[in-house]
Amino acid sequence: MILAAEENVLRIHLDEFVFGFIAFLIVLGVVYRMWPRLSTALDERANQIEGGIERARKAEAEAEEIRQQYREKLDEAHRQYAQELEKAKEQRAAIIAEAREEAQVEARRVIDAAHAQIEADRQHALAQLRNEIGALSTDLATRIVGETLRDSEAQSRVIDRFLDELESSETTQQQAEVR
Repeated sequence: MILAAEENVLRIHLDEFVFGFIAFLIVLGVVYRMWPRLSTALDERANQIEGGIERARKAEAEAEEIRQQYREKLDEAHRQYAQELEKAKEQRAAIIAEAREEAQVEARRVIDAAHAQIEADRQHALAQLRNEIGALSTDLATRIVGETLRDSEAQSRVIDRFLDELESSETTQQQAEVR
């Protein structure tokens, strides 16, 4: 079939129009019958989306609250750490001061013991020196005098006199050196 040149392309064919109109009414009827289900499904979906958004907001608020609690606990932990560090520094200073004091007390005790030992040794040495000088002076006096000084009182007098003269001569000599 050849189309005539005069046939209008915009012309509506009645059979196509009726068939299209019936199909449209069928689709419209199906949509009309399905509309409550579609509407309910769309409403449920909207509610789910809104509920999801609300749950997300609540979860975000809870997360922010937990984050804030975490920050507060972290700040508290930092403060406690600083306090403990300060206490440790104070304890360290107290321990060092106590150790220094104990060391000074021990040093004083050792020095005092050393001085006492030195003094005791000096006294012992003086006593030994006095005895030796006494024995030597007794021997010397015996040789000079030609008599034996057997009497202990006589020996003591001679020794004491000799040591007194010796000490007085040392004192005179030291005074002369000072001047």
